[in-house]
Amino acid sequence: MKNKIITLAVLAEARIDENRVAFSPTQISYLLNKYSNLKIIVQPSKERCFKDKDYLKTGAQITDNLSSADIIFGVKEVDISTLIKDKTYLFFSHTSKVRQYIGQVIKDKAIIYKKELLKEVIKKNITLIDYENIRDASGEGYRYLGFGRFAGIIGAYNTLNLYLKLNNKQQLPRAFEINNYEQVKKLISKQNFNKLKILLTGSGRASKGAIELLKLANIRQVSINDYLNNKYDEAVFCNISAKKHIERKDGKDSSYQDLILNPHEYNFKVKNYLFDTDIFIACHYWDPKFPKLFSSKQINEFKNLKIIGDVTCDINGSVPTTIRSTSISKPYYSINTDSMKEIELGNKGIAVMAVDNLPSELPREASEEFGNNVISEILPYLIDEDDGRIDRATTASNGKFFSKFSYLNNFIN
Repeated sequence: MKNKIITLAVLAEARIDENRVAFSPTQISYLLNKYSNLKIIVQPSKERCFKDKDYLKTGAQITDNLSSADIIFGVKEVDISTLIKDKTYLFFSHTSKVRQYIGQVIKDKAIIYKKELLKEVIKKNITLIDYENIRDASGEGYRYLGFGRFAGIIGAYNTLNLYLKLNNKQQLPRAFEINNYEQVKKLISKQNFNKLKILLTGSGRASKGAIELLKLANIRQVSINDYLNNKYDEAVFCNISAKKHIERKDGKDSSYQDLILNPHEYNFKVKNYLFDTDIFIACHYWDPKFPKLFSSKQINEFKNLKIIGDVTCDINGSVPTTIRSTSISKPYYSINTDSMKEIELGNKGIAVMAVDNLPSELPREASEEFGNNVISEILPYLIDEDDGRIDRATTASNGKFFSKFSYLNNFIN
């Protein structure tokens, strides 16, 4: 494609609370200078974190009409009615995690949306490439793209703010009100959290972002052994990889690869760390076929646990208290641990933070970081020669699902 004129388009996000974008104006300018055969269209948006006029200055065309585009970049859920026949779309569709809903009567609006989206993709002969599935070829499947770092940063920040709220202490301004990460860092570094034990799960971008924020908050990281066996007068946290804390129900040797093949034979051992934990921040990867980290019946055994910050935000997923997602404007709710029903936020039950678009609280920095990764890790393989990463992430093309995602036929029919 080196000599062919290629037109890229940047979508205006459909969600009213979504202000991120795949490319910043600075990145658009860079691309137009780097690739002489590239044209770029940007849909106008009043919600986007960067202004239309800033894109116009780069030489991009500002228009609602994307009919001339070859490849269209979004971030989150698209407006299904606007999908254009025979185009290539890249966005987070999150449609590969619907296997558990096959054959079920679906009432959840988010799952119904995914079903209708995939039907339209097949009907309109669209090539759908899901950012979430752009991974390397290794068994671990390293993801090249994600907003995970900022999800972890804001998730940890919101969770600590929830602690301040529940303990009648002065809360910090919300990150979206500040809209500047440097200012967030200055504010959190002035805080003093005493006698707190925080458990953090995960080993990817989100957990690294959460660790970054917790350390800025002067919360010391301790080893797994120290966390389990010591008491502290200061705030400390421990980071564990959920996939390394697994056990087979029959007592045989366990491995992550075996967990993938035989998930029903496994339990997570994360619960062993929650008996003496005050705050749990979940940043781990979880597949619907995996067991939950702990059961709803076990929650009352965790006597000190008062707050869960679920950065993963898998509804009815690995963390039983995440019965719904929350919004940036209303980020918290509480759960009665006996009935597992939502109750008014307060000191009873467990308080939950489960915002599903956390990076949108710092959209400019999050978008810049994401766009840089798209430019370095995706575009060369999308417009020149693919090394396999684009093919592996292609959910559907030419009116059918790729073999890896063929199970989606059973989901939409």
